[in-house]
Order: sequence, then structure tokens, then C-alpha cells
Amino acid sequence: MSTLTHPARAELRIESVLDAMANPTRLRIIERLARGEELTCSTTLPDVSPSTASRHWHVLREAGVLRARREGRIILHSLRRDDLDARFPGLLDSVLAAVRDAQETPAEPDGH
Repeated sequence: MSTLTHPARAELRIESVLDAMANPTRLRIIERLARGEELTCSTTLPDVSPSTASRHWHVLREAGVLRARREGRIILHSLRRDDLDARFPGLLDSVLAAVRDAQETPAEPDGH
């Protein structure tokens, strides 16, 4: 089994974090993790192929948005809220608020 590496708090880069968050599927993951859940790859994204889901988790982990830990054969993921809040105060809360607003506001028809 490969070792799961994570950037240290001081190594978190705003460009990488924003890039990781700039995907609707990854935003779904972040939103669920923000509820305090630890999530597994397979049960979180049942509508996404395993290889695509794995890529999303990898991007989030490499950017420092989440922490992954092995428990037997399962990998559990959690949000690195403390690290993100310390490094980029208010960013995570702003992103989560924008996601909630987008979910509550119906899309307008084109051209209006």
C-alpha cells in the first residue's frame, strides 16, 4: 500500500486550494466533509466511476483540503478545516456559503 502524503499547513498554496475547489464534484465532497463526516471514496460518489472519484480525492488531498487515513483496507477522508482556516481565514466558510446559496437559488433562464 502506498503512503498517503499531505502538505504541511505552511505548504498550503492558495492557487492549489482554489483549483481543487473549482470543480462541482469536489465541492460536493467538501460540503459533506464540512458537516464533520469522515467519508470513504466508494460511498461518497456512487454516480462517478471509481477512477474519476479517485482522481477527485487525490486532487483534494494533494492541495491540502482534506486528510486521508487508512483504516485497514478503507481510506477515510476528513476536512482539514483547522489548517485551511489558519492559512486562509474565511475562505472555506465563504466557499461553503456560496455553494449553499447556489443550491437555494434557482438558475435563471439564459439571457435574463
